[in-house]
Amino acid sequence: MSWNYAYLIVAIIFEVLATTALKETHGFTRLVPSLATVVGYALAFYFLSLTLRSMPVGIVYALWCGAGIILITAIGWIWFRQSLDLPAVVGMGFIMLGVGVINLFSKTLVH
Repeated sequence: MSWNYAYLIVAIIFEVLATTALKETHGFTRLVPSLATVVGYALAFYFLSLTLRSMPVGIVYALWCGAGIILITAIGWIWFRQSLDLPAVVGMGFIMLGVGVINLFSKTLVH
């Protein structure tokens, strides 16, 4: 695995942690989740910027968003007990398929 993918994975993890904490800020009225949100997003964008030094912005953003959507949805379902209906599950499947197609077949990625 190249450093680009390692940076991207770290960026995704920080973005997911920050978004999860964002729900707990209650409109930025709670200090610890608010700090976790700000620091998490700052680190996410820092590591995303490292990825963008050598990978195309459109592809990186698609991978970052797709993975983030899937992970945040899973956290919402497991942690916050948010329900998913069939169209949501099918949509998530399409997102995962799209991320897979980009990773497996796109010639625009640096492998």
